[in-house]
Amino acid sequence: MSDNYGDAAPQIEEIPGLIARRCAMLAIDDLLVRSLPLDESLDRILSEPEGKTLSERDRGLARAIAMSATRRLGTIGDALMSRLEKGLPNHSGRLESILVAGVAQLLYLDVPDHAAVDLSVRLVQADPEARRFIKLANGLLRTIARERETILVNDDPLHRDTPEWLAQKWVKAYGEDTAKKIASANMQEASVDITVKENAALWAENLDGIVLPTGSVRLKGRTNITALPGYTEGAWWVQDAAAALPAMLLDAKPGERIADLCAAPGGKTAQLANAGAKVVAIDRSAKRLERLSENMRRLGLSVESVAMDAMAYQSEPFDAILLDAPCTATGTIRRHPDVAWTKEFEDLQKLAALQARLLKKAIDLLKPGGRLIYCTCSLEPEEGEMQIAELLKADNRVKRSPFNRTDMAHLGPELAWAINGQGELRTLPFMLANEDPRLQGIDGFFAAKLVRS
Repeated sequence: MSDNYGDAAPQIEEIPGLIARRCAMLAIDDLLVRSLPLDESLDRILSEPEGKTLSERDRGLARAIAMSATRRLGTIGDALMSRLEKGLPNHSGRLESILVAGVAQLLYLDVPDHAAVDLSVRLVQADPEARRFIKLANGLLRTIARERETILVNDDPLHRDTPEWLAQKWVKAYGEDTAKKIASANMQEASVDITVKENAALWAENLDGIVLPTGSVRLKGRTNITALPGYTEGAWWVQDAAAALPAMLLDAKPGERIADLCAAPGGKTAQLANAGAKVVAIDRSAKRLERLSENMRRLGLSVESVAMDAMAYQSEPFDAILLDAPCTATGTIRRHPDVAWTKEFEDLQKLAALQARLLKKAIDLLKPGGRLIYCTCSLEPEEGEMQIAELLKADNRVKRSPFNRTDMAHLGPELAWAINGQGELRTLPFMLANEDPRLQGIDGFFAAKLVRS
């Protein structure tokens, strides 16, 4: 590879693989500079004119680079900063994001070293503020390529690739060994799970998947979801196996009137409607609720949707309510690695206060004898176990209806033991083991069932 990156270098669009890397870098930059969600940035960037020129393979490469960089941001940051005596230079444009993307390729992706280094340096050259540091970037990336084994031998997902405040919380809540298992599971790319209307075994065969003990179908490969058989016909929808459990545990009956609070994007809504319930889907975001309505139309399911803050909603009492409350979403880091780096302890405190208010509102909307499932896709006890304990101390209108491990045995031994001593569900990301690493794991979820007196 030549070290000559002068003004006569080819334009970006002429160099294979460079646009994909630029798209990944821009998404990483959105995360590092503005703390924007990675999926939203990637979707936007790949839908812009430059991104639209990419093949499916290159779109996949852009996502892989951005996801790997975010998943391993701690290790990558350490590798860079320990080799920069004076740290990153000031007023260097997108240099940091370019280097992070480049190191992700060198350490974690099956990309030739020369391609990772050369194309990263060309991105530096194309940035008016960063181009002064071409030699720095070139030398730094080459050094990391040479020292790759030394960097990787010190792999530590919990204490290097998890923010310190989050690692400490997991150790306190679950113990060091379990916290390490959680962090290690978060380093693996999440599989794609789907919920089917009926006949999971048939759809597992049609879609080259496996039927999980929960009844979800886990796909063996990754492909364009909308091009798969059954998508257009509305035979199934994408939903992590853990996310499908709360609606399953609510056990909706045909004709029951059920509220799904904070409903979008609608996976649980679809489960309830598919069971024959009369569902009212409530969400404060009109945009997200429109997406829910589009999903229901594709699935051929009828629900009433209400764009409103759940706290302001008034209605006749419901037979049952599902409250999937806004949370830090730390149980979804396998799937959304940016969550680890965009959430802070202050977010946890604010969200826990909101969850408490929503729980009281849900109880207000529940008829006597009615049941409530409260759930969050969070690993934090403040958003789960502690939330329910505080509610039961403060509000005598409801009591806990414990889940029974024996009754949960059909979900498989791991998930049967995901029932804690209080009869609440607590899944962890390393659960659902499989010989094939691509097919293991599940989102971290908490769910509790309450009954109004």
